[in-house]
Amino acid sequence: MTKSIATTVLAVSALATSALAANSVQGEYIEARTADVFTGACFANSEVGSVGQLAVMGWRVGKGSFNGVNLDGLSVVGVLKASNTLGDVHTSAYPVKSVLIVDERANVEQRLALQAFAKRMGGDLLQDVVKVTYAPVDFQIEENNVHNATAKLTAGSLATIETRALGKKDHICSNEEVWYLPLTKVGHAMPAYTLAHNYKGDGLGGTWSSPDKRSAFVATFQLND
Repeated sequence: MTKSIATTVLAVSALATSALAANSVQGEYIEARTADVFTGACFANSEVGSVGQLAVMGWRVGKGSFNGVNLDGLSVVGVLKASNTLGDVHTSAYPVKSVLIVDERANVEQRLALQAFAKRMGGDLLQDVVKVTYAPVDFQIEENNVHNATAKLTAGSLATIETRALGKKDHICSNEEVWYLPLTKVGHAMPAYTLAHNYKGDGLGGTWSSPDKRSAFVATFQLND
């Protein structure tokens, strides 16, 4: 009887340890919005409430698993349409509708895990998903270094983000700062200049293109629970 109890305890302990290790994911993240995230008060005040309701956000898993499913090298993209400027502390952005674009290389199990992972990382922003689609997703960061903020995300023909590092010529009023934080929990994040930001898919009642803004972040992320 004692041996049986000990065996049961060990089995439960092993299951608990497995559950704790089920979500361990790290990699790179990119986002772009239709409002500047690195800006001065004069520019931010002119945009708030008018633009910034639309965004594309993408994760590339360098290594790790979610819900016990290995996701090494796979990516997932979230596309957002909010009711107000995302990040505005005075007015809620909700309700927010979203579309998920899942890496088509993923198998059935991985596709489900990528969706769950994106919803976990996106929080309330990705809780009302109106469409899930699959496409080849490519996410490249120059020299694998987020510090230079030069990156490109393509999700088939549906969504694109391309960025470069901010330079002196991007400090227009000389009082710029990071006005809005990234839309999800990240590690090191660099604001970036957006060379391309578009969504050409359906599900959100329209498409958009919003290049040539100081509206992006390139970052790392790590989830362990």
